Amino acid sequence: MRTRAPAVASLLVIASLGLSSCADLGGLDLESVGDEGKTTYIKLALNQAETHPSYIALENLSSRFEEATDGRWKIEVFPNEQLGSQQEVLQFVKSGAIEMAIVSGTQLENMNKDFQVLNMPTTFSSIDHQMTVIRDQDLMEPLFQSLAESDNISVIGGFTQGTRNLYTTDGAVVTPADLSGKKVRVQESAMHIRMIELMGGSATPLSYGEVYTAMQSGVLDGAENNEVSYVTQNHHEVAPFHSNTEHLVGLDYMVMRHDLLEAMEATDRELFLEEWDAAMIEHTGLWNTQTEAAFERAEAAGVEFVQVDEQAFAEALAPLRDEFLTSDFQRDLFEAVRAADTGEETP
Repeated sequence: MRTRAPAVASLLVIASLGLSSCADLGGLDLESVGDEGKTTYIKLALNQAETHPSYIALENLSSRFEEATDGRWKIEVFPNEQLGSQQEVLQFVKSGAIEMAIVSGTQLENMNKDFQVLNMPTTFSSIDHQMTVIRDQDLMEPLFQSLAESDNISVIGGFTQGTRNLYTTDGAVVTPADLSGKKVRVQESAMHIRMIELMGGSATPLSYGEVYTAMQSGVLDGAENNEVSYVTQNHHEVAPFHSNTEHLVGLDYMVMRHDLLEAMEATDRELFLEEWDAAMIEHTGLWNTQTEAAFERAEAAGVEFVQVDEQAFAEALAPLRDEFLTSDFQRDLFEAVRAADTGEETP
């Protein structure tokens, strides 16, 4: 099970790594990064364990990039929130304490509301649709570079969080009415809080690592997440009713210090982005495999998989678009993303 490092412990780890919280890239000399005869170390923060598809894909990315550059670059992946929570590491990237991090979509929408477009139910019809869009650099560039000047953060792509569904501790949920009065854990996002409310539940923002105990003790009546997290975090043990709402295809983003990306020699930067694209493809394959395994494990444990009234949930969530897409940019991006849904599988 993934562990949660307290903020104080996170800062101690940062300090022990010899990193600085000032804007000097933790001691990296931008004039000499990637130079021959030396290794430039990039520290990458991840909140998942070593068995998670994200860690595996990132470790393989690191190995490929190091080999392709004859050891001039080395990406060090720190899993299990060793460097802090997602909120903390996003600030560390911004301040220069670390170079890269994987963070959830809700973290970025709290910095720029335009990211809500990609975090909204109904935006993506499937994982394949989602990853086709995320890998389209021309389509994504205006959004992904929107934090470069203000926060020195470049978004270079993302990993799918898979299709998210509801699961509850006591009784099946078939329609939004079945969620009435139930306390459902949700990520700290105004849009996702509203999402649960429209679906009929009582939205309860809570730290990811506290969800199991909260459901076990009755503080929560359920949660929403993908099948991999549902099983790997053992949520199926205390919430054995899994309702196939498929209300959202979640997304994690890779964020990187913008000035480090710009400081890379053009050939190194191009190679890095090519290898990152390969990592996104690899991660999607790993994710699909682990999702199938999660279903099998949950079924063997006696989980009841519930088919919901899809139309009822779709109608309940319909107001989200008008409530949260409030600018021309957001509405145009949403339409462009929807138009990119070809129904074809990602290669």
